[in-house]
Amino acid sequence: MSVTKTLPDMTRWQQYHALTKPKVVQLIVFCAFIGMVLAVPSLPTLAQLQRMAIACLGIWLVAGAAAAFNCLVEKTIDANMKRTAWRPTARGELSDWQALGFSAVLCGAGSLILYWWVNPLTMWLTFATFVGYAVIYTVVLKPLTPQNIVIGGASGAMPPVLGWAALTNSVSAEALLLFLIIFVWTPPHFWALSLYRVEDYRKAGLPMLPVTHGSEYTRLQILLYTVMLFGACVLPFAYGMSSWLYLAAAVVLSAGFFVYAWALNGAYSEALARKTFRFSLVHLSFLFLALLLDHYLF
Repeated sequence: MSVTKTLPDMTRWQQYHALTKPKVVQLIVFCAFIGMVLAVPSLPTLAQLQRMAIACLGIWLVAGAAAAFNCLVEKTIDANMKRTAWRPTARGELSDWQALGFSAVLCGAGSLILYWWVNPLTMWLTFATFVGYAVIYTVVLKPLTPQNIVIGGASGAMPPVLGWAALTNSVSAEALLLFLIIFVWTPPHFWALSLYRVEDYRKAGLPMLPVTHGSEYTRLQILLYTVMLFGACVLPFAYGMSSWLYLAAAVVLSAGFFVYAWALNGAYSEALARKTFRFSLVHLSFLFLALLLDHYLF
């Protein structure tokens, strides 16, 4: 049974735009852009700025394609969840062929842009990320295992690697450190969301951790992951790719995430779970902003 809710009508353009999950894609492109900037030792040249802009466009298109394909595959699940019932595919406003065609066009256009105007390595890494999210995570992992977000988080952690490859045509240890931060950040971020959306996931038949193992176990895992995240976030400083400015930001932000997780582990409330989820977004955004500032100021 679909979730019944009065929702405003969208124009056709708005429907297609909604399929790309704009807010998620914005964060993806932002993290990729940080990877690009950090890959350049000094201020980028005009040619490098042009490459950054082209790479951001290509990555945005492929990321939007993956999001649209996800909406197509999960249209029935989305229709039964309050958080996603408004999506055009869930409401039947866009057909399967329209969503599939839109995804294919975006993926093809983005891949061609990356191949011809950036470099083949970035194109193949971005396409692999598309397959990892749209197929391996969405089709295989998400409906089968409560560890879906842990394993599938590898795709979500790829943006800074893509950005680094776009500017250097290589994947270095620095890029992998950025990958590690997002990879460890992803589970506590999504598990905080799934705590207060647990009934939606249960009705949809998805084996998210709060559904299969309960709230208490999930909250403990969130806490443990924030401890690991703290360690991952200080690695750029330990490796020598950032200075004290970044370290200070990393410590404060990671400590804040830990405090939220500690409080959530001690006593659950939906309001606190929501605050923890929102702070996780603040954590990652400001952490990467600190990397950017540190890169140019020190």
